Amino acid sequence: MNESLDLLHNRSFDEIAVGDRASMTRIVTAADLQLFAILSGDINPQHLDEGFAATTRFHGVIAHGMLGGALISAVLGTRLPGPGTIYLGQTLRFLAPVRIGDRLEVSVAVIARQEAKRRVTLDCRCVNQDGVTVVDGQAEVIAPQERIEWRASALPELRLSEGGGGLARLLAAARPLGPLRMAVVHPCDAASLGAALEARDAGLIEPVLVAPRARLEAVAQQEGWSLQGVAIEDAAHSHDSAARAAALAAAGEVGALMKGSLHTDELMAAVLSDAGGLRTKRRASHCFLMQSPAYPRPFIITDAALNIAPTLEHKADIVRNAVELAQAIGVAQPRVAILAAVETVNPHMPATLDAAALCKMADRGQIAGAVVDGPLAFDNAISIAAARIKGIRSEVAGQADILVVPDLESGNMLAKQLEYLGGAASAGLVMGARVPVVLTSRADSRESRIASCALALLLAQHYRSTPP
Repeated sequence: MNESLDLLHNRSFDEIAVGDRASMTRIVTAADLQLFAILSGDINPQHLDEGFAATTRFHGVIAHGMLGGALISAVLGTRLPGPGTIYLGQTLRFLAPVRIGDRLEVSVAVIARQEAKRRVTLDCRCVNQDGVTVVDGQAEVIAPQERIEWRASALPELRLSEGGGGLARLLAAARPLGPLRMAVVHPCDAASLGAALEARDAGLIEPVLVAPRARLEAVAQQEGWSLQGVAIEDAAHSHDSAARAAALAAAGEVGALMKGSLHTDELMAAVLSDAGGLRTKRRASHCFLMQSPAYPRPFIITDAALNIAPTLEHKADIVRNAVELAQAIGVAQPRVAILAAVETVNPHMPATLDAAALCKMADRGQIAGAVVDGPLAFDNAISIAAARIKGIRSEVAGQADILVVPDLESGNMLAKQLEYLGGAASAGLVMGARVPVVLTSRADSRESRIASCALALLLAQHYRSTPP
């Protein structure tokens, strides 16, 4: 390729000499492995499933061997000899595993020419960032007879999304547990009342509507919905709805709460009231469970809804709450990234000092059940390639399950950017109370509300064996 990166040009047979070389560099990503699996049909879990791969001799996900072969083909077809090349044969040896985040130099070198048939033999190899040859072999090609310069084709933009869907997986995990009796607090608009009825129809909850009965019936009539068979706890107004719902939860009559059309402050004041019976020793915090097309696993962002400017003590509880949620959905030892703008401790940046302190608390057992690292910038937390470029060696970097943000503003913006610009699906819960609290927003999609109810059901089941 020439300097403008939009023109391809080749070398004709007459221009090729023994010893000529060409190469390109490629950082292997999780998306590369997923796309190769889609194209080839090779869905061996060694290449795609972290849980399975951890039990193998390689102790982690490795790339398909033929991915290296495909990269060699790219060099032959675009650089040496380039466009017009006819591929005749290839031998390959797979000498070492290729992992996500590896930086491969893919090179070819001419070792023989056959004048009569314009055949060229090339030594081919892929070498990782540590100088280890991971793939080698020889290719035989027919080199083009004439010089070719051609504009590179514009490829379509690809965006991976979860085939099973995050919501589908949550529903599959939650439905067998049976519906959870849930107080829906003041669902006096179509969005919140509809969400409660849809979650009921999905087999996730048995709703108890806590609100002025007349307002509920008016909304239902306007939308053409039936409330027959739905339990209603008549309340005078939104404050009364919150207090009554909290009392039902404290008495064990419901196993979770879901916010309706009242303000968050009203609901949380009732949940966190000293006399309400729902407070624990931990500070309450909010967790977004998210699934982004650009990241290979679900992850938690916290706290993006309750704690505006958390102190170190608050952040310790925020981490503990998120770890508990991760464990409730099956992540036995989640990887926690404490986010900051940089990945080094800077005394002028309080978020980096808090991150270092949280890591030391985890080392001392004050935060248990997780691997904690920080400070980590966002790119280092979610990209192994970015972490390696910066020389960060960490069990968390590039594969975080939990992202702990410095404050509510940064967390809220991050979560909404991922949702609205990144196509992420989300569910959200308040942790730190004796029951799960589904904290929905008027702008939340139907899928987000249903997913949050499924998440609450999984957490409530976890609380039965491990009370908060």
